Formats: sequence, C-alpha cells, structure tokens
Amino acid sequence: LLVYSFTCLLKPLYIILYMHTLRKFLFLLLLMSPFLANASAKDFIKQRDTHFYKGDARQPYYFVGTNLWYAPILASEGQGGDLPRLCRELDSLKNIGVDNLRILVGADAGSANVTSVAPVLQSKPGVLNDTLLAGLDRMLAELEKRDMYAVLYLTNSWDWSGGFGYYLRETGHGDSPDASGDGWSRYVDYAAEFFRDRQAQQLYFDFVKTIVGRTNGITGKAYKDDAHIMAWQLCNEPRPFAKELGGAFVKWVSEAAALIKSIDPNHLVSTGSEGIIGCNVDEQLCERVHADRNIDYITVHIWPANWGWAKRGSLHSSLPHVFLKTEEYISAHDRMAQKLQKPFVIEEFGYPRDANAYSPAATTDSRNAFYGCIFQALTDSRAQNGALAGCNFWGWGGSGRARAERWTAGDDFLCDPPHEPQGWYSVFDTDSQTINLIRQTAKKLKD
Repeated sequence: LLVYSFTCLLKPLYIILYMHTLRKFLFLLLLMSPFLANASAKDFIKQRDTHFYKGDARQPYYFVGTNLWYAPILASEGQGGDLPRLCRELDSLKNIGVDNLRILVGADAGSANVTSVAPVLQSKPGVLNDTLLAGLDRMLAELEKRDMYAVLYLTNSWDWSGGFGYYLRETGHGDSPDASGDGWSRYVDYAAEFFRDRQAQQLYFDFVKTIVGRTNGITGKAYKDDAHIMAWQLCNEPRPFAKELGGAFVKWVSEAAALIKSIDPNHLVSTGSEGIIGCNVDEQLCERVHADRNIDYITVHIWPANWGWAKRGSLHSSLPHVFLKTEEYISAHDRMAQKLQKPFVIEEFGYPRDANAYSPAATTDSRNAFYGCIFQALTDSRAQNGALAGCNFWGWGGSGRARAERWTAGDDFLCDPPHEPQGWYSVFDTDSQTINLIRQTAKKLKD
C-alpha cells in the first residue's frame, strides 16, 4: 500500500517531465524543419557561371552520359514494359561510369503517315496513360537507388514520338507528312505551324503543367523535390523551321522556360536544341534563345553523317573532315557559353557502325574515333576548367537486339527511334571497345 501510494504521488511528476521533454523535442524539430526540408536540396545539380555543381560540392560536375529515351516504357508494367531489363541497363551504365541519362517523358499519339513509338503516354489532350506515368515514377525511383540523374525532355519536334505533329493534329492541321525522302520540305512547312498556332502551344503548356507538377506515386516525392532529375528540357531538337519564325521561336522558348520555373524553381531548364544548326544556322538566334534568364545551359547536338560532314559510303576516310567540323562547332558554342556565362553540353552525338552496318557484330572503329574526338574535347575542358561540362552519346541499346531493320511494336527498344534502322547508332553491351573508351573517359573526369 505504501509503494502504491508513493507511485501515485510520482505519476504527475512523470507526466510533467514527459510533457516538458516532448515540448523541447517539438520545439527543436520546428527549429530544424527548414534544414530538414532542404536536406535533399543539397543533392540538386545547380549551375553557376560556366559550371555545374552537384549539391554543395566545390568541384564542378563534368560527366559522360547517354541517351535512353525509352527508359520509362521499360519501367512500366504494360506494353513494352521490362523492369528487369531496365535494371540491368542502369547497372551496366553505372558500372562504366555513366550516371547522366537523357530521357523522353513519354510519346504522344503519332501520325498515320509515319512509324512512331508505341505505347504512347498522351493519346488525347489531357488523357494520359496511367501505366506509363507509373513507369516514369518507377524509373525515377530506380535512378535514385543508383544515384543517377535524368534530363527529361517534354516533347519532340520530330514525329517519331508525336511531338509537334501531335499538337498540330489536335488543333486541326491533320496528320504530319512523312519527312523521309521528298517529304522533308513538306514536313518542315507543316512543323513550322506550331509556332504560329497559339492553341497548339497551349496544349503543350497544359501537358508541361501536368508533368512538372506531378508527385511520384512510388516515392511520394513531388517531382520538383526530386534531386535525381537534373533538368527539364523543353523539347527534343526544337527548331523554328522557317527563317521568319525566329522571333516566335524565341518567344515560345521564353514562355515555356518561365512556366517550368514557376512550377519548379529547383531544377535546371534547357532547350534541347541542336545549337546553331537547330536555330536556322544563325549564331545570333542561337545566342538569343540561350540567353533567356530561365535557360540554365546551352545544348549542342552533333550528327556528322546526318548533316553531310561525312559521306556514308566512306565513313572512315571522312574522319579528318569530321574532326575539323566538330572542333569548329564546339568552339563556336564555347565562345557563346563564355559570353553568356553558362555551361554547355553535347547531349547528342553519334556515328554509324562501320560500313553503315546495323548488326551488333559489325565493327565500330570509325565510331570509336569520333567518340574519342568528343571525349578529348570534354576532358580538355575539364582540365582547363572550361564551359563544356558534359556529353551524352546517342545512344544506349545495351542488351536489346533488333528482329528486323525497322522497328515494330513488340520488338526490343534500342536507342534508334522506330523510323530509323535499328542498330545504326546504338551502343550494344557487346561493343567492348566503345564501352572501354566510355569507361576510361568517365574515370578521367572523376579523378
């Protein structure tokens, strides 16, 4: 009875001590909440002057990356889904030092006149495929596990994933024409209408709001708070498509970039442009586009065979001319980067397999030489604390294998888009010489 009475007397004291401790804990938590909220912000890739920085690191971030546009499809549970393959590809890339991936958010419904991607994320304005959205979420979760970074582009100027053609069809312009062969000029005239049609642009802006403002259904993290997104990108290879539309092009870039920053101030924003060639071969227009205060870095693509710098029948003997043109193109953008005080990234570059072959068994000597030219420019930039901060080769085919020269639904995804020969520009997991070159370059950048 005496013990019980003593315990009863102490109980209020226990409660007082407990409440005092709880109040102290809650007060401390309140004081620390800004720091806890911003803890993940330390991992974001930021831009200062002509450099990227990973988190609060004092040394600039230089990288070798790749293009893996089809990653969200692999991460999905529907048509084309293959999560085990995605995990293998990510592990393989991480193993060779590749931690930066340029990825398509999702395809739009394509034209009846072309071979385009399936499945599609956007079939009608505002009607998005939940399975592919979940794939996008899952892919980002897998990148986070491996400390890898994504550059996510939001549409395409080319119709292999719908892109501008999708928005134009939805606003009454009909299906985009086939751009191959004699259809090129017809496609250019068609695509230029995107910059004249405010309704088509508004449909694009609506899509941007939905994606950039999304919360990941797997991690529960808002996309704007996901440090493993390096950057949002307006479009894959946006072009004004007509000389007289340069001003309209600049206006669209400015509006789109400002919209993204208004929703997500944490991430970098880039255009996805090829650079000068993607700006009517007008250096001043390219500078105007990338001078926008909401564009954080300059993007460059280099395609010697597509642009006529290399003759497809003599890929190896064309290399001296290719090296010269490549160095000139890089130098022009380096001058621009220094003037604008922004870094630049060669985010697409590719060269065919020897003899224009598509099989993984074909040699890649000429490709390796071209890759070596790009990698040398990057490692030199890093050694000199330069503005060329990264490169993403096009692209990673990995363990995928083509069943035929042209892609059809059900085939493995390679980096070659469905309208191009499968294996033409893809790096396969058996391309040991190319992979060793990538690994060595990635190591040099980290040493």
